[in-house]
Amino acid sequence: MPAVSASAAPPAPLSATAPAAPLSATAPAAPLSASAAPAPPASPSEESVLATTKAEAQWIDRDTVVWKVEATDATRQQLVYTRGSSQDGAPAGTSHRLRMTPSSLTDAQKAKYPHLKDYPAFTVDPRDRDRVRTALRSRLLATQRAADGALLAATGVQIPGALDDLYAARASKAKLGPVFRNGRPALSVWAPTAQKVSLELDGRTVPMARDDASGVWSVTGPRSWRGKPYRYAVTVWAPSVGKLVTNKVTDPYSTALTADSKSSLVVDLADPGLAPQGWSSMRKPAAVPLRSARIQELHIRDFSIADSNSGHPGEYLAFTDRTSDGVRHLKKLAASGTSYVHLLPAFDIGTIPERKVDQAEPGCDLASYAADSGKQQECVAKAAAKDAYNWGYDPLHYTVPEGSYASDPDGTRRTVEFRRMVQGLGRTGLRTVMDVVYNHTVASGQDEKSILDRIVPGYYQRLLADGSVATSTCCANTAPEHTMMGKLVVDSVVTWAREYKVDGFRFDLMGHHPKANILAVRKALDALTAAKDGVDGVDGERIVLYGEGWNFGEIADDARFQQATQKNMAGTGIATFSDRARDAVRGGGPFDEDPGVQGFASGLFTDPNESKANGSPAEQKSRLLHYQDLIKVGLTGNLKDFAFTDSSGKRVKGSDVDYNGAPAGYAAAPGDALAYADAHDNETLYDALAFKLPRATSPADRSRMQVLAMATAALSQGPALSQAATDLLRSKSLDRNSYDSGDWFNAIHWNCADGNGFGRGLPPAPDNEPKWPFAKPLLTSPALSPGCGDITAASAAYRDLLKIRGTERSFGLSATDEVQSALSFPVSGKNETPGVITMRLGTLVVVFNATPERQAQKVPAAAGEPYALHSVQAEGRDATVKSSSYDRDSGTFGVPARTVAVFDRS
Repeated sequence: MPAVSASAAPPAPLSATAPAAPLSATAPAAPLSASAAPAPPASPSEESVLATTKAEAQWIDRDTVVWKVEATDATRQQLVYTRGSSQDGAPAGTSHRLRMTPSSLTDAQKAKYPHLKDYPAFTVDPRDRDRVRTALRSRLLATQRAADGALLAATGVQIPGALDDLYAARASKAKLGPVFRNGRPALSVWAPTAQKVSLELDGRTVPMARDDASGVWSVTGPRSWRGKPYRYAVTVWAPSVGKLVTNKVTDPYSTALTADSKSSLVVDLADPGLAPQGWSSMRKPAAVPLRSARIQELHIRDFSIADSNSGHPGEYLAFTDRTSDGVRHLKKLAASGTSYVHLLPAFDIGTIPERKVDQAEPGCDLASYAADSGKQQECVAKAAAKDAYNWGYDPLHYTVPEGSYASDPDGTRRTVEFRRMVQGLGRTGLRTVMDVVYNHTVASGQDEKSILDRIVPGYYQRLLADGSVATSTCCANTAPEHTMMGKLVVDSVVTWAREYKVDGFRFDLMGHHPKANILAVRKALDALTAAKDGVDGVDGERIVLYGEGWNFGEIADDARFQQATQKNMAGTGIATFSDRARDAVRGGGPFDEDPGVQGFASGLFTDPNESKANGSPAEQKSRLLHYQDLIKVGLTGNLKDFAFTDSSGKRVKGSDVDYNGAPAGYAAAPGDALAYADAHDNETLYDALAFKLPRATSPADRSRMQVLAMATAALSQGPALSQAATDLLRSKSLDRNSYDSGDWFNAIHWNCADGNGFGRGLPPAPDNEPKWPFAKPLLTSPALSPGCGDITAASAAYRDLLKIRGTERSFGLSATDEVQSALSFPVSGKNETPGVITMRLGTLVVVFNATPERQAQKVPAAAGEPYALHSVQAEGRDATVKSSSYDRDSGTFGVPARTVAVFDRS
């Protein structure tokens, strides 16, 4: 599901409901062309009344406007641009017109704008085209008048298409932000609609020059500018408030910031003074292909804030504390086969006070309340808006590290310490993946936290048909289909890879990006080389990319462009999260009203709970067997063309198996789909199983079911991800959306003596209150409070499975035909055992027994073969799996209850 925060204030509307306000007296408009003939006399107040909040006309290229109005021989359509106002005593400005004639969209225009293909189109009169650029820098309306001059309709105008057509070819090649040449900084910002841009640097104002071909404003300064704070003063028409404004904004291409992002800093990331010791010669563990990646998803603050052995709790430098509990656990995971740590957002976040002195803390003794009390969440909520915690899906500056994780947020300490974090992870044996969120901004319009939209209003945000900002992501959506937003995405990712040696990127809500944009990122990374760009030891083509390919919102089903969704990204080498097996393993879906809906790893049919939502025994059995087919597809890497016998006895392909009306299999090759049983979104795996397993299930049995659920991802073809500390039975006290729930609910407890986080009170009301009646009796149950033995056993068993996965090459096959040849489900069919999946893979046989009884699985083709329990498990710490058996004469594998056993043909 989307990993988004609801903490940002709703974006301001794109256009104001009131008539246009007078122009700013402090920032007079730059002179516009005087060559245009005035429009016929018109009443500005009448236009203002009709042009309400909407911007329903869309200027899609320099010559073409689409607008849903009915044009006849008796109507005149025109674009009217104005540099003044008649309100509040301000002198009236002069209106000018661009005449438009009815036309139709070309096939090429319909292909580029499929959502507009049925709109009426209008062509700008050739006699007026020399004033198009001037019009775009003014207050702009589309109007329709009758033959007698009466105003019939008026609306604002969306201009991104016209800006791209006029400026993008040159602007897309520009180097924006601070660029150093021979030690001298040049600062550049793209602001094609601005009437004036100046640089405010260290208390003085410096004029900037506009390049009319690109719309880029630039200025070059002396070496003494290095390290100085700066902002841009951008004078521009702002439709969201209906007036000309002068916005003081930071640089969207900032490389460094002052605390709380008040100013950008003139900083060269190549400055040797910003490189920690050993940075240029740093060596990490060998890069692992995406199809074999095993990933730990981790929030920087969660990692260390409760770690009593960390010298830098909550900070980047916690990853350099070699003897902390967290670092020691990461080392164990790395030694077992984990290859990457995926960091939740670490760019500049718009919703966390960066100075520790400004960060609020809950004003209660949280530990004093009962395990099922609502007092903890109430107290946490009071501090949430000003505390130090947020997941971070509220981007402010895309290419600067977040300051609250630094020892000092003011200046470049955050740059150095982020780099030291990458070094620390490398020493631990792990490569670094960043969670990046380019699909939305924390705010839009004239909000003080709106940056892009205050520089080029109406361009960087995706607009709906009426001109309002789309918010399907949670917040103000961006529009990476527009050239310069797409360029920002590519430029930012390349900077993180080149300057911070980041080894991979996870794209939040990637389906809201065009496929072409994500492929452009891939192409730009592929062009990086270790020799030329300093990427750590490998060329950029080894940098891994994956993301959320969900299909929803205003762009769903490729409505505006070909999206970077699950089905569309197949075959690109860029993975998408697969929800198919996730739901089958856990049971139900993330938004079930009753959280007791069971799945394969939570007792469906074989160990039923009391929830009536599970249906009759016959319904449960049928659903369980279908879930097993979904998991089988997941174990193949979600391959669409993999053929197998399903639980009904039919021969099917992965794409034939149904997942809520869509094909379960969508991958063209292993590596296209990323497997997972839990992530930061929704309840942790432990909490999901707390809701779903029968309430009397013992802590030891819960521990075993946790490992079994994790194994369905860990032992699949293709990449797999696990939320940090899931192997330690991590709980967030049943919180399904802990993005702003503070340290109390989110902190990882690496030391089992501190528990696993369960029973820390009812989860926060905003996202959890409807489930409180289910949660309250669980939070005080002794069966849901695991001890150290349960926690350490789960982690050890999981690490054994990781070792097997990492040492057996058959788990990392590269093509569908290889998987088809090596992998099969020999017990699948009409006589399949509910709750058991048997997979044969090369010389291995893997049995997933999710039932509460020992199970025997007969594989006739294995008879006579010398199978034995894999040496890693035979020598491991899980005593239960050691009782697994194999009868050579019959080819029968015996596996204890709630156990995953791997057998090897020695």
